[in-house]
Amino acid sequence: PKMKEDNCLHAALLCLGMLYYSHAITTEKLNHARPSLHGHHEKGKEGQVLHRSKRGWVWNQFFVIEEYTGPDPVLVGRLHSDIDSGDGNIKYILSGEGAGIIFVIDDKSGNIHATKTLDREERAQYTLTAQAVDRNTNRPLEPPSEFIVKVQDINDNPPEFLHENYHANVPERSNVGTSVIQVTASDADDPTYGNSAKLVYSILEGQPYFSVEAQTGIIRTALPNMDREAKEEYHVVIQAKDMGGHMGGLTGTTKVTITLTDVNDNPPKFPQSVYQMSVSEAAVPGEEVGRVKAKDPDIGENGLVAYSIIDGDGMDMFEITTDYETQEGVVKLKKLLDFETKKSYSLKVEAANVHIDPKFISNGPFKDTVTVKISVEDADEPPVFLKPSYIFEVQENAASGTVVGKVHAKDPDAANSAIRYSIDRHTDLERYFIINAEDGNIKTIKALDREEIAWHNISVFAVEVYKQHQEAKVPVAIKVVDVNDNAPKFAAAYEAFVCENARSNQQFITISADDKDDSANGPRFIFSLPPEIIHNPNFTLRDNRDNTASVLVRREGFSRQKQDLYLLPIVISDGGLPPQSSTNTLTIRVCGCDSNGSLLSCNAEAYILNAGLSTGALIAILACIVILLVIVVLFVTLKRQKKEPLIVFEEEDVRENIITYDDEGGGEEDTEAFDIATLQNPDGINGFIPRKDIKPEYQYIPRPGLRPAPNSVDVDDFINTRIQEADNDPAAPPYDSIQIYGYEGRGSVAGSLSSLESATTDSDLDYDYLQNWGPRFKKLADLYGSKDTFNDDS
Repeated sequence: PKMKEDNCLHAALLCLGMLYYSHAITTEKLNHARPSLHGHHEKGKEGQVLHRSKRGWVWNQFFVIEEYTGPDPVLVGRLHSDIDSGDGNIKYILSGEGAGIIFVIDDKSGNIHATKTLDREERAQYTLTAQAVDRNTNRPLEPPSEFIVKVQDINDNPPEFLHENYHANVPERSNVGTSVIQVTASDADDPTYGNSAKLVYSILEGQPYFSVEAQTGIIRTALPNMDREAKEEYHVVIQAKDMGGHMGGLTGTTKVTITLTDVNDNPPKFPQSVYQMSVSEAAVPGEEVGRVKAKDPDIGENGLVAYSIIDGDGMDMFEITTDYETQEGVVKLKKLLDFETKKSYSLKVEAANVHIDPKFISNGPFKDTVTVKISVEDADEPPVFLKPSYIFEVQENAASGTVVGKVHAKDPDAANSAIRYSIDRHTDLERYFIINAEDGNIKTIKALDREEIAWHNISVFAVEVYKQHQEAKVPVAIKVVDVNDNAPKFAAAYEAFVCENARSNQQFITISADDKDDSANGPRFIFSLPPEIIHNPNFTLRDNRDNTASVLVRREGFSRQKQDLYLLPIVISDGGLPPQSSTNTLTIRVCGCDSNGSLLSCNAEAYILNAGLSTGALIAILACIVILLVIVVLFVTLKRQKKEPLIVFEEEDVRENIITYDDEGGGEEDTEAFDIATLQNPDGINGFIPRKDIKPEYQYIPRPGLRPAPNSVDVDDFINTRIQEADNDPAAPPYDSIQIYGYEGRGSVAGSLSSLESATTDSDLDYDYLQNWGPRFKKLADLYGSKDTFNDDS
């Protein structure tokens, strides 16, 4: 109805415009196309009032058609003043927009022409000013007046859409007439003149799925139940035509891509009715058995499927989870399987949509079910213990071979193989236990001590006799039951102090006890004095009956000078069966105290010294001791500095002291008879030194490289002579009195004076005991204990 009213209104306006235009042309013809600038109207002859002449421009609406392409300029209109008598004395002047460029005027006749082609879409109207002046004097005859030249529109612009391509979405299964999108076109022509800008929309492509409203451009669905799963995208072409859609109107088109969005209108469906799966009985819980998948053509959250087990004899043994990435149901093992007990299971699995659209609930249940059959495969299983763990008890100090307990395992396979048992020695490093390999009895090997190890945690292996790789392991906890085999003792190493001025019955220490045994065989502790000193004159003991005891002073007047230390034996008994007791000794020191009972000193010697010597006397004694020590140090230092310096050999400085002994000999300590410090040679200690308790029998073979220097020939002759006499004279002094000369220092040019290097000796005596005399006799042991080696080298 609205569209019809608009059409009627446009038609009425068009008719009025045409009538007005026709009336204007007729009037102009009647007035000989001379608009009067001044009109003289007489209103009667007699008695009539003669009105004042007024300026009277008489205007018609000036129009010019756009896009005119004729050879001659277009006559727009004519200006004429009523004072113009036609004698050519009046000159018409035109000014304003486009005057002289687009519009020109004949200054005599007043005709206005358009010299250029006009475009209404560029400029719809022009405002001009007209004026009549005296041609000779240019004196204005009338005031200037404005008038408008309108460019009359023609249909020269096609409709244009705002966008070349449109994209829109609409849910699938939408009702007919559901709005999808509105497209809008515009026309540059004059909407107030004619139908050049009146647009009508129509659909060129996209039927019968969509339609468009002719006046508004709204696209709507035209078919019900459009299915996204059948076709998701549609391409629609919309046309806009001016002139109200009539023939000859110009057109414009646009493309609209319409996509159907998904709704949950499809339930999940399993592609098959039964799934077959298998799993080994050796599989562990959590292991995947298989997968099922229900297909749902919907997408996104509308296609989400959740799986569950709703029935079957395997509900307790299996579970199913949803893999949301693949939309599959994953069947997993929930508990351990036993082929010998049950060989197959059946499950009823349901797949249901997670999100359900209430609009389509009438399409049926959005779920589906399937049967899953699972067969259990036999596997060679290891032995199985009857219990997951064992706990045994055994008394401490039990005899070796005591039975602790028994473990038992069996082969779950149909073969039921024999089982052998063993203890994991990594869990029983001290080898306290042994197990019977045939029956699983665990026994002790040695006595157990609860106070050392209260619990023994071992592991027992069970293996099949013919299949060693099949083994099982079980933890065994063995509790050592306590026996009252430990007597209580002092809880700490107590040392008590009692003041000399202590009062009678004064408590000076509280003691407690510890027992290594269990609490059942420990407290309560009983404290007492041994029977033989129960009437101790100095101290007494009081049992506090809370596992502690207090020691009290029985008398007054202790003296450190008489006795500064007392030893008090205390007997402690426990409450176990049989009871255990021990005697512990409490050390009590007598100390000096002030009037408040605070300790001052517990040292009897210090007390005596303080009574007889003053502080000054003690300092003097210490000073004397220090002075004596300084004197001793100085004496030792001076003694060392008086050593004779080394003497350089001279030819005339040759001395010897020969001692003739009438007895067995003075031994090695007789070193005062001679002084031959100048004949020292450090190289003599590096060679072979012969034994000196027997007479040498072999001539010493000089070592190469020890030739004496030329400036010591006399000394060498002297030494060689003495060596020969000592080796060959049977009446020579005892051999154990031959002196070992020192050496004069490094770098001496003199050879060794010792006869120990002059010859080799031999003896039947055994000196191997020298090896046991320590490092100080090592050199001597090497010399006298290497006889065989020396002979071999010679």
